[in-house]
Amino acid sequence: MSRFTVDDIRRILRDCAGEPDSVSLEDDIGTISFEEMGYDSLAVLEMAARIQQEFLVAIPDETVAELPTPDAVVGYVGPRLAA
Repeated sequence: MSRFTVDDIRRILRDCAGEPDSVSLEDDIGTISFEEMGYDSLAVLEMAARIQQEFLVAIPDETVAELPTPDAVVGYVGPRLAA
């Protein structure tokens, strides 16, 4: 069974939106909001689309707005991987 971690988010963000200017993705980014990292809503939606493609877990657009940090996304996706 696959796991979904902040490392997956790091990789996906780098692939679809690049490295942010404001923080290093190598730092502990779990509780830093995507906005604080410098990612706009389009980048976060692209991340959600990549998660759906790769992990087969859909994150509806309205839910994406309710997941402001990498830890929140992991908390949403993780349990759905097991289902």
